Amino acid sequence: MSGARRVEACRSCGDRRLTEILSLGWMPVANALVPFEDADRPDPVFPLGIQLCPRCALVQIIHELPAEAIFGDDYPYFSSYSDSFVRHAASHAQDLLRRRALRDDAFVVEVGSNDGYLLRPLAEAGVPVLGIDPAPGPVQAAVTAGVPSLQAFFGHEVACRVRAECGPADVVIANNVMAHVPDVNNVVAGIAELLAPDGVVTVENPWIKDLVERLEFDTIYHEHYCYLSCLAVSTLFERHGLYLNDVEYFPDLHGGSLRWWFSRSLAATDAVARALDIEHRLGVGTPDFYAGFADEVEQIGAALVDLLCALRASGRRVAGYGGAAKATTLMNAAGIDNSLVEFVVDRNAAKWGRLIPGCRVPVRPPEALLEEQPDYTLLLVWNIAREVLGQQGEYQRRGGRFIVPVGEMSRRATVLEPSTRPAQ
Repeated sequence: MSGARRVEACRSCGDRRLTEILSLGWMPVANALVPFEDADRPDPVFPLGIQLCPRCALVQIIHELPAEAIFGDDYPYFSSYSDSFVRHAASHAQDLLRRRALRDDAFVVEVGSNDGYLLRPLAEAGVPVLGIDPAPGPVQAAVTAGVPSLQAFFGHEVACRVRAECGPADVVIANNVMAHVPDVNNVVAGIAELLAPDGVVTVENPWIKDLVERLEFDTIYHEHYCYLSCLAVSTLFERHGLYLNDVEYFPDLHGGSLRWWFSRSLAATDAVARALDIEHRLGVGTPDFYAGFADEVEQIGAALVDLLCALRASGRRVAGYGGAAKATTLMNAAGIDNSLVEFVVDRNAAKWGRLIPGCRVPVRPPEALLEEQPDYTLLLVWNIAREVLGQQGEYQRRGGRFIVPVGEMSRRATVLEPSTRPAQ
């Protein structure tokens, strides 16, 4: 794997006056889970941190890895393993069908389509669709599920090819993808090239406001090149002739996400003005908004380790739930290894028999919670807490307790009693 390159100029506007917000030190690639047979091989590590562009408000990674080093043949993320994500995608698809009156003469393209979980309901409704994603495993899963898919890194060149072969797109979807691309201008230029004159673009991503206010530092990893705000995306898309016309907020999705709607004409709703006003008042585009963030992140990690050490010292057993990318960041940044967390469970079979990189905690099937019945389970996928707690009722009835490390439910690690449920 080639080394990390320091980002000296904003990847959106090119400004070189970048201000560091947070450094997490040297970290492994978040989704590069290690096979058991390679347990003795050291993990490559790279500097990880984020910085702010004060000109266009884009928060971005300080050192970047090439996309090919991250989205390789064994990329293990499959969206369909989360029931809540599938439900959210189905709702989005129904919303598009209703708003756009999509029929068999339309064409919908999703950039970063993963295993086709969002396009599937549209395809089943008879709407022609195409998914574009660079990871071979998810693309093959999408094709198997009946979603036409192209394995490629999306950009202007790919957009020209798709438009020439299939025509312009009535809808272009880019959910949780804008954070994952190093050349954001190339991707947005591709979206603009592919979009029909009266088409719409929907973009979803976690909101930097929530990341900072809820201290969701574990959502920072090399795979996420950018951390987005209304200010940043409106500037980026307008540069390519696309205007922000609506904003929707999903407080429980990925720790707090926004859905932005773009088109070639400006017809902004009141929601856009409200969202931009919030960001202006908070100073999301200024270093002041991020002051103290790094110190609070350090305190969270220290408090979590203290809690786990106390539990282990008292003879309690601790496991983890969720072999996700955020688990790699949280555990490595805090210094949590298999002496504090024995194993992690995950529904994704592609992760079983592997180790979380860096900390080397093994990943097992969810059934291991009942087989081993650890006293506590660290909820590493706190963003789907309600879903996990609903699935793990028997574990809790037997006395198992979950620890929520960060996110909206807690600015410090919180132990949920067996009867506790996240607020609706």
